[in-house]
Amino acid sequence: MRKILYIAYVLLMALPLAAAQNYTVVLDAGHGGKDPGAVGKFSFEKDLNLALVLKIGELLNEQYPDVNVVYTRSTDVFIPLQTRADIANKNNADLFISIHTNASASKDAKGVETFILGTEKMEKNLDVAMRENAVMKLEADYKTTYQGFDPNSIDSYIMFELMQNSFMDQSLQFAEQVQKRFVGHLNRSDRGVQQASFWVLLKTACPSILFEMGFISNPEEERFLNQDASIAQMANALVNAFGAYTHKQAIRKENLAIDTTKLAVEMPNQTGETLARDYRTEIDSVSNKGQQPRTYYALQICASRTLLDPADPKLKGLTCEYRKVGDWYKYYAIVDTDRNKVVEKQKEIKSLFPDCWITKFEK
Repeated sequence: MRKILYIAYVLLMALPLAAAQNYTVVLDAGHGGKDPGAVGKFSFEKDLNLALVLKIGELLNEQYPDVNVVYTRSTDVFIPLQTRADIANKNNADLFISIHTNASASKDAKGVETFILGTEKMEKNLDVAMRENAVMKLEADYKTTYQGFDPNSIDSYIMFELMQNSFMDQSLQFAEQVQKRFVGHLNRSDRGVQQASFWVLLKTACPSILFEMGFISNPEEERFLNQDASIAQMANALVNAFGAYTHKQAIRKENLAIDTTKLAVEMPNQTGETLARDYRTEIDSVSNKGQQPRTYYALQICASRTLLDPADPKLKGLTCEYRKVGDWYKYYAIVDTDRNKVVEKQKEIKSLFPDCWITKFEK
């Protein structure tokens, strides 16, 4: 009986990606070529990053043959930051994984951490972001390519606060799965899931993470990271995290606490005119006992660590409902019992939030 249950579990975990004929994962080995990245006593970051990326790709191809694996680089070559993001976008990536190796002035610093795009505790992670973004200065005329962005200027990072990342929620979910595998299964020191202003995460139009596998500046971790067995263990952990993440994405259902309000949307159409629509949904009060729960649908558009003002530019003119889940505020638009109506409105909302998705709940 136990064997049957195990087989059933394995088959269930494989279902979401078995149907994912067009699911694309872009694997990005940080640095390369003339850019060595962080330098240890006897190794370079660029080589460690590439070794892990190639092993991850190998395992993904073996375990998920229906998934399209794309590399930003598969050899020791220099790839500009913007080009890395362009590769993801041109391939319509569903997930972007950038692999890096950390460094610190302190030889005692150790552990793994996973970054998603964001500005929370920006000062704390600013040195990491500046170090990773500084590679753009190796490019000719980088200020034109990166629209005047200066990786060494604190003022330049203000732009990240103004950019809306509609993939934050999904990026966070994958990042948490990665940390869970490395800390819980490989017993690595946990530096947690962090937010930072990485250009390559800002410019990829899909859920994305930047993973720091350990500290090349720590003698013990440098030895660990240079072992084939360690590369295999880490690649397996990341692929397991990928499987758990995609499985949860496929079966996710959320219970939303939504008030009865008027949902208004104002957005420009293709001719530049403003389209105003009134989306009003009458939702039965949860206090009405004896009534059968009704099924509702809504579009989740974004998530934020802080409660957003209704006029916040991140909401792009949408009047939304929200609920707090853990440390995050999740924002929803277009609530209706008719899924077809939500699907129809999603076509319009996608012009503002390309990654918005439909979520289902009962109330």
